[in-house]
Amino acid sequence: MTGLPQDPPLGVLLFIPYRAMEVRVLEAVVAAGYPLTMAQARVFQRIASDGSRLTELAAAAEVTKQSAGFLVDQLEVNGYVERVPDPSDARARLIRLTSRGHEVVAVARPVQQQVEAEWVAHLGRERTEQLYATLAELRKVTDPFA
Repeated sequence: MTGLPQDPPLGVLLFIPYRAMEVRVLEAVVAAGYPLTMAQARVFQRIASDGSRLTELAAAAEVTKQSAGFLVDQLEVNGYVERVPDPSDARARLIRLTSRGHEVVAVARPVQQQVEAEWVAHLGRERTEQLYATLAELRKVTDPFA
């Protein structure tokens, strides 16, 4: 990266805003009466709308299958997810959100939107659109789940 500032590194600059949003969303969810840890939230947020297999969640959350299983067990005990048969493979199970899990999403989504609105207000519409386009382009070479 010759000629570009490197302190803090670009990766850190990408992480800081995400982490700030993640903390605000989790604080709102917990304050609304939905106990959830950051580790649980990181698995929770990767559950596909039609359900996910445990191995997919583990890979997406970058944790071991055992860790993902433990976190899903906790989410299930709290009533946020359920395990159901996978219609495409009778041997497999899908983890999907329950109605209580969807309530968590309903609390989290407006907070996420509020944070993004604050970013737009700070950066301006044009710079935000440029940032979005740039990050979407970068995702093509960094996100195996895209």
